[in-house]
Amino acid sequence: MGETALEAVLRRDRAVVAAALVVIAVLAWAYVVWLSTDMVMSGALVSDSAAGGVAGMDMSNLDMGSMDMGAAVAPGFRAWASADFVFIFTMWAVMMVGMMTPSVAPMLLLYAGVGRKALADGRPVASTAWFFTGYLIVWVVFSIVATGAQWLLARFALLNPAMATGSAVVGGLVLIAAGLYQWTPIKGVCLRQCQAPIAFLASHGGFRTTAPGALRLGMDHGAYCLGCCWALMALLFVGGVMNLLWIAGIAFLVLLEKVVPTGQLIPRVSGALMVAVGVFLIFPAL
Repeated sequence: MGETALEAVLRRDRAVVAAALVVIAVLAWAYVVWLSTDMVMSGALVSDSAAGGVAGMDMSNLDMGSMDMGAAVAPGFRAWASADFVFIFTMWAVMMVGMMTPSVAPMLLLYAGVGRKALADGRPVASTAWFFTGYLIVWVVFSIVATGAQWLLARFALLNPAMATGSAVVGGLVLIAAGLYQWTPIKGVCLRQCQAPIAFLASHGGFRTTAPGALRLGMDHGAYCLGCCWALMALLFVGGVMNLLWIAGIAFLVLLEKVVPTGQLIPRVSGALMVAVGVFLIFPAL
């Protein structure tokens, strides 16, 4: 008897998962690109308005609340409203999806492949989607923390309109801290779990047959991933939270660390460079 269309799709589950991940990553990056472009244009509008004010234009009636969010949340414009927190959280969450989906793809493809084999053997495991959801939950929680950090930096006027620290000393200290973290044992432990999906599964009891179990397994993997990358994400405050080249560079470094079989070499080299650049930024500013 010929196989049904559904059975044919299930036989190509790895391709389906790969296609879904590509779509998710592309949509997330499209949002980040659109938002970055919108913020750049908003920043130019604010600069032009400010220049007009210096030239004698009356800016007392300028309604910053009517401007695009990219300009409105910049320090020195106005305090954050509830909508600003929601906007910034959404920005961080979508950005994390775009940055982290490529690096978790090998784990998800392994999960999908083994899941298909287990189903054929009569031992079905929970859907890959549950594992991925658990993974993303960790980064959503991180996005909440990042939003709070951005609010705090803006509150103390430590961010410029590009959402980067305007202080060479602060930027240098963040670079040095991130660079030193690249050499720590906890970074090494987390990275090894991310570099070897099979070893991660073996050390955590293997695949789960229930949705809650797969969700928890995905959260465990996400926690190791967060342990690898949180310091790198803090660098977004140095180069600019919406600086596309900076975002892409950090995402590429994360991907290299996880998929290129060089052990601790990449994080240690990158960490040394971060410390060197941080020192270079701090000492001329003192």
